[in-house]
Amino acid sequence: MLQFIAIVCRPGGREAAVCGIAGLFHYGGRPGPDDQALIARMSAAMAARGPDSEGVWVSDDGAALFAQRRLAIIDPGPGGWQPMSFDGGRLVANYNGEIYNYRALKDELEAAGRRFASQSDTEVLLHLYDMYGAAMVERLRGMYAVSIWDRERRTMFFARDPFGIKPLYIADDGRSVRFASQVKALLAGGAIDTTPEPAADVGFLMWGSVPEPFTLYKGIRALPAGHTMTVVQGQAPVVRRFHSIAAVLAEAERDQPAPTGQARIEALRAHIADTVKHHMVADVPVGMFLSAGFDSSLVAQFAAPQSDKALRSVTLGFDEYRGTDNDETTLAARIAAHHQTDHRTVWIAREEFAASRAHLLQAMDQPTIDGTNVYFVSKATASTGLKVALSGIGGDEVFAGYPSFRQVPEMVRLVDRMGPLAALGRGFRVISEPVLRRFTSPKYAGVLEYGGTYGGAYLLRRGLFMPWELPALLDADYLRQGLADLDSQTALAAAIDGVRSGNGRVAALELSFYLRNQLLRDADWAGMAHSLEIRTPFVDVDFFRGLAPLIVADPPVTKAELPPLLAQPVRDMLAGRPKRGFQVPVRTWLGMPAGHDARTRGWRAWALQVLAGFRPGSAFARHAA
Repeated sequence: MLQFIAIVCRPGGREAAVCGIAGLFHYGGRPGPDDQALIARMSAAMAARGPDSEGVWVSDDGAALFAQRRLAIIDPGPGGWQPMSFDGGRLVANYNGEIYNYRALKDELEAAGRRFASQSDTEVLLHLYDMYGAAMVERLRGMYAVSIWDRERRTMFFARDPFGIKPLYIADDGRSVRFASQVKALLAGGAIDTTPEPAADVGFLMWGSVPEPFTLYKGIRALPAGHTMTVVQGQAPVVRRFHSIAAVLAEAERDQPAPTGQARIEALRAHIADTVKHHMVADVPVGMFLSAGFDSSLVAQFAAPQSDKALRSVTLGFDEYRGTDNDETTLAARIAAHHQTDHRTVWIAREEFAASRAHLLQAMDQPTIDGTNVYFVSKATASTGLKVALSGIGGDEVFAGYPSFRQVPEMVRLVDRMGPLAALGRGFRVISEPVLRRFTSPKYAGVLEYGGTYGGAYLLRRGLFMPWELPALLDADYLRQGLADLDSQTALAAAIDGVRSGNGRVAALELSFYLRNQLLRDADWAGMAHSLEIRTPFVDVDFFRGLAPLIVADPPVTKAELPPLLAQPVRDMLAGRPKRGFQVPVRTWLGMPAGHDARTRGWRAWALQVLAGFRPGSAFARHAA
């Protein structure tokens, strides 16, 4: 029998929100008298994620507690409320996300004799766990952070989707484990070790985001993407990996020959159509973010025919870019007109950034130099009444859309050709860096030292501050500890383990670092800030498996192969348009001088200001001043 527990419906109708979950399990200690108050504080800290409804559940003995802030997307009535109890409380689920193949899974379960009391994907998860246990994750297609209480086994089970689209943060003190969708929710509960984490600060300065599993605080870790964690009462938590990006690509190299010719184009068409179709699954209207690029144009082409009404689309424009090459609004409007979407262009000025800056930084949860554009386009999209929006995030990673796909292999080949000269790398860097930083990026000084491996070359391409620059920003002992714990070179090498092709290696690095730690995390917090669920059709486990043979093929799939998939009028609109990254006028907004010193340029200055906001009174505040 299915039960829905302690639900409070919020008045005011259908304000959308990204779901938030929180909970506590005393696996090695006794329940405390303040546990329910603690859970209430955690839930309140996530109110923006789910104003539709709030749910709380406490086990009979008080050892396990759940809280949920719900976004009503699938089965928005009471049938989908959480936490959800199954079989008289034997299993209880508390989950954030969407399972896009839940209907097919439900059909399989019903064929096996299972009976359902709702149309929700949460109930499907409960039946799957009951049948398959932790192995259920192999059957899921979606974005999710799952927690399930198993009363009979005295076990709390956690799972996070393969790409890390949905966040899940853990605080384990050796006696109890707390979890939440936000770091700030765990902090709101209190009694967390908030000692600054050196690896987080070092990682943020190197990459522009905090690399998982680290957070700003020693007492909080992210459950890594594609991992499960099982906590049995009286035993230490066990974390296991169930998905590896590199393993999928390596398997494709070994066992899955890529289609060629027209079959290759048709395979691309089929994979894109399938993933967009699955990401349209909802019981509420779905809209999209539309730019003037191939990725979102493809999403629009395949999504528009599947929308019951005119698909709503939103494009972001910046006053500083009106009429320049960085202005995408006119072309995006033409693409929208072709697909007959209900289109809106939203213009952002410096004044709105200034007015929103405090809320933007508060909503971040963890520091990042990116996400400003997603924050404002989410705000505009939510203002139309939409609860769900599709995004083209991930297209550049799988279709080789970044300059890194050309530059990283070229750098590795260049350093390899230098032979013995590469051994002079550190000396060359020490001599050249003071000069280079006056005229160009000081990162060029590290080409010989770092450019000989894919991981090192990728760090040079994507990195913000290089390791040798950090002594000017961090205490020596703190920096040493942070670099050791972060161990970037090992992490970079692990991300491409077993992958032979250059394109496959860069794809694995982009998916494992920039996409996971920056783009997806930014999409979560920026959408959450405005109660909007952002879906990413190009970041999908089935889509990735299907595309993997083409990513590692010779030649690999690139954006040059996408035009034949577009309608001819849209193809003509985009013909000859150079690839441009999405530009945000951060320098103008911050009033930054052009300057020559590396620390006053572009994203570096913004990074110091962001980190200073999270570390008030620290040395970062002085550098950012």
